[in-house]
Amino acid sequence: QVQLVESGGGLGQPGGSLRLSCAASGNIFSINAMGWYRQAPVKERELVAVITSGGATNYADSVKGRFTISRDNAKNTVYLQMNSLKPEDTAVYYCNADVNYYRGIVLRTSNYWGQGTQVTVSS
Repeated sequence: QVQLVESGGGLGQPGGSLRLSCAASGNIFSINAMGWYRQAPVKERELVAVITSGGATNYADSVKGRFTISRDNAKNTVYLQMNSLKPEDTAVYYCNADVNYYRGIVLRTSNYWGQGTQVTVSS
């Protein structure tokens, strides 16, 4: 089994910064894409940013130029640096990862979610 544990959420001020971390642990051979999603009240979960194992990134238009996703492959950890926060960034942020693992001699891939961390932007 694989666990994704997020940290770093909390209360941020408009114009301020927060940094989220997500560490993957368990039966891991390697990790393909890792990403951050968010879900605000009465809204659907949406992609915030994604990063491949090679470091290619993609962002939602709403966060481009403000948020930066990065990863440390040696630590199986992905980060989200959030700058210039806006009240509309308020949401539960979820980490997501495509993990490669061995079951016996067969290499498999499964998708995992973290439990979510609340980010609230308010003065």
